[in-house]
Amino acid sequence: MLDAANWTARLGEWARQARVPGAALGIWADGQEVLAACGVLNTATRVRVSTGSLFQVGSITKLWTATMIMQLIEEGLLSLDTTVAHALPGQRLGAADVADQVTVTHLLTHTSGIDGDIFTDTGRGDDCVERYVDLLDRASSAFPPGGGYSYCNSGWVLLGRIIEVLDGRSWDDSLRERLCEPLELAQTVTLPEEAILHRTAVGHRRGGARVRVWGLPRSVGPAGLITTAPHDLLMFARLHLDGGLTPDGKRLLSEASVAAMHQPRAAIPDFGLPGGAIGLGWRVDQWDGRAIIGHDGDTVGQSAYLRIDPQARVAACLLTNSGQSGSLYRAVFTEVFGDLAGVGMPASPQPTTQDAGNPDLVRLTGRYERTSRRLDVSVRDGRLHVILTPTGELATLTDSAPMELSLCPADASGLNFVCRSHDDQPWSPLTFGWLPDGTPYLFLGGRVTPRTG
Repeated sequence: MLDAANWTARLGEWARQARVPGAALGIWADGQEVLAACGVLNTATRVRVSTGSLFQVGSITKLWTATMIMQLIEEGLLSLDTTVAHALPGQRLGAADVADQVTVTHLLTHTSGIDGDIFTDTGRGDDCVERYVDLLDRASSAFPPGGGYSYCNSGWVLLGRIIEVLDGRSWDDSLRERLCEPLELAQTVTLPEEAILHRTAVGHRRGGARVRVWGLPRSVGPAGLITTAPHDLLMFARLHLDGGLTPDGKRLLSEASVAAMHQPRAAIPDFGLPGGAIGLGWRVDQWDGRAIIGHDGDTVGQSAYLRIDPQARVAACLLTNSGQSGSLYRAVFTEVFGDLAGVGMPASPQPTTQDAGNPDLVRLTGRYERTSRRLDVSVRDGRLHVILTPTGELATLTDSAPMELSLCPADASGLNFVCRSHDDQPWSPLTFGWLPDGTPYLFLGGRVTPRTG
């Protein structure tokens, strides 16, 4: 039921169990909105979370960027088949320069193959996105454009730069004029000097310690810089529930474009969520055989979740100031969508009790590396272990220490495993495979990481 007091009490209980300092929940169902909040925004100041508090939503930003790209397509300034080379004349992508092969569709579906976790800070000026994109002439590629799926933040900064060039203004200004103002969003910002004018969360590590860096560099804005409150995020979700119309009847996107964004375009090779696919920005998952669209977002010590059931017309968002909120997400959304949409969230993957038949684990060992991450895989006591080390700008940004994970077989294939950082967190899937050229890779967190040694 849409009883705010009930959802507030339940959210508080679940957050305490998950050790999340603060959270805000927004639900839209039966033509009604309900908001709930619990905990503190900052463990040092002890300021309470309110339903109007702002949180960083990270990669949920990509859905807003995708919506603006679709607006430009409707305006005849772009198409899904437009290449980066055509949209951004003179732009190079990597040493092999695949700019004339990578299309807008590749960028929207994370299938460009280019290295995705580049977090170079190119300053705070309005030219920061342009300067970031200029550096992508050095980006490596894991596979040719269209050759697979690997989550790619840098591709979304490219989309943001395309918006800037076609609109003749910064991505932030386009976001404000194309979406925030028409939707009357008073609590959606992109910059820290805007966020500080509101009741705003800071990130926390496990155990409640506050992070040292508040947010991501402005240069990756189109991929993950929106800070907002649950009401505003639900208003954006309703734009997609209502076929591109604002509550007062303004059309921001055609019904056909909205539908196209929600259609699966490429499979996501995640055995933990069978049938998962990517649309134009939106993740499309199968819950009890029903398509549920959404996206997650992680920043420095904050994480957010958005899910929509278009059939039941239910939307929910969960915003948290913890980087370890997976168990909270599962508890909250299992209840929300079970109660209000009658649909069940798929169970998280688990270690198998099947006999894997003594697979040759040594063949999977070695160093796997991409920008910002290094994974060293070894065999110890008959089991695979991974040391995950943040590198480069990401290591500086998150101030994270290397993490060791033990891998448990998920089935008898000898290639699918599960791991988790702590016993109270859900299991995460990890898969080993081979690229078309024979290079071994590891797939974790939606990213393909090739073996380098």
